[in-house]
Amino acid sequence: MQVYAVGGCVRDALLGRPVADRDWVVVGATPQQMIEAGYRPVGRDFPVFLHPQTHEEYALARTERKTAPGYHGFAFHAAPEVTLEDDLARRDLTINAIAQAADGTLIDPYGGRQDLAARVLRHVSPAFAEDPVRVLRLARFAARFADFSVAPATQALMQRMVAAGEVDALVPERVWQELARGLMEPAPARLLTVLRECGALARLLPELDRLWGVPQRADHHPEVDTGIHMLLVIDMAARLAAPLPARWAALLHDLGKGTTPAAVLPRHIGHEERSVALARAVCERLRVPTECREAALLAAREHGNVHRCLQFDAAALLRLLERCDALRRPLLLDHVLTACEADYRGRTGYAERDYPQRTRLQAALTAARQVDGGRRGGSPGQRPAGRAARRAHRPGRAPGARGGDSGQPAGAVTRGPAPTHRGGTVGAMGQRLCRTGQYRGGRQCPVRRQQHHGRQRPAGRVFRAGRSLRTAVPHPRTAATGCTARCVRRRWLARA
Repeated sequence: MQVYAVGGCVRDALLGRPVADRDWVVVGATPQQMIEAGYRPVGRDFPVFLHPQTHEEYALARTERKTAPGYHGFAFHAAPEVTLEDDLARRDLTINAIAQAADGTLIDPYGGRQDLAARVLRHVSPAFAEDPVRVLRLARFAARFADFSVAPATQALMQRMVAAGEVDALVPERVWQELARGLMEPAPARLLTVLRECGALARLLPELDRLWGVPQRADHHPEVDTGIHMLLVIDMAARLAAPLPARWAALLHDLGKGTTPAAVLPRHIGHEERSVALARAVCERLRVPTECREAALLAAREHGNVHRCLQFDAAALLRLLERCDALRRPLLLDHVLTACEADYRGRTGYAERDYPQRTRLQAALTAARQVDGGRRGGSPGQRPAGRAARRAHRPGRAPGARGGDSGQPAGAVTRGPAPTHRGGTVGAMGQRLCRTGQYRGGRQCPVRRQQHHGRQRPAGRVFRAGRSLRTAVPHPRTAATGCTARCVRRRWLARA
């Protein structure tokens, strides 16, 4: 039994890159011998075992044969007579078909070291065409090794695979897995470029592929071509060290421009709503995780408003934050802001510019959370379910108490925490603004646009647009003026 290190660990060591995981190939052994040596079998399709101490994967040398279209259409043969060269021949690229013996000797029957020196991605054998996932893997390696080129013969082979419909047989989960890994590489634009050059992008993401050749206004986009803009955007997202939801949102935010009627080009009126519909279809087709899907849909709908937010007053800022669900989910807003910053700076000549919209909205969110009129529980965004839960959150009332029963002896003075439902928070915000001199009864309410002075309201009610929100005991000055939580928060935001 002989054991060799193979694949990415050998390649990365030769490139001087850190080695994260090691894969091993065992030649001349049977599954029973591996089990008797203490290895634990884990492979379902072919014999793979975990080392008893290191838990690294050890696979028996094997060959494979194509039996049906698609990713799973293979038959595997693992036996003691399978040689190391036979095993290396089934691998995708020559740079991944290098093995290293225990004494450090390199076994390289297919010229992998030469291709590493020449910075070339080349397939090992015609068997590359049997597995359509290899098209995506090669594109992902191109995004990781930005200075590597694709060998002309390999490029032609991938084009033939796409024309034969091999890529169409890929399951959505595997497509998403490879796309997600490729987007997180240092140069994700190369992932899209390689897929587009072989024709796979038009099959897997036709909504994105149609952006190439669509013009934009040169005063906003000096690069003009929407497809080129998308490459700049996704590379800028990588430069910003954006997480996967932000990169996915940056990739899909402008899909609607590909459906703009030719008569109105280079303008793209209403492309945001079209982008939302297309992004939703892509996410459903590829079964994209919820966090990535929500970030993509929100960025597609709101990226224009985020870019214009420097012109917004407090009321418009608050509406934007509420549409983004920022008070409850600030991380989602951060994903959207990162995607929007990549969109703005992903333009020719804009890479080094600042993006003050991020600072503006983050400051507004901080101010809004300090005077959050939507709090009803222990943390922002938690909303007790139903009337019983709201009653339990009222200060000084024991759980289960009804009507005027506070659960205290008659005549006792109840001093509980300030009300945490919407009306009680109005009082808290009113106190904050009155103390700082930022709100007085004689100013105009930005919601109702009429003087509060002299317009008395019942002390136990908070009114908004003439309708009672909820019985509460707000700050006296707030109750007298009838100002609402939304009004007070807007005034606070206006000074953030």
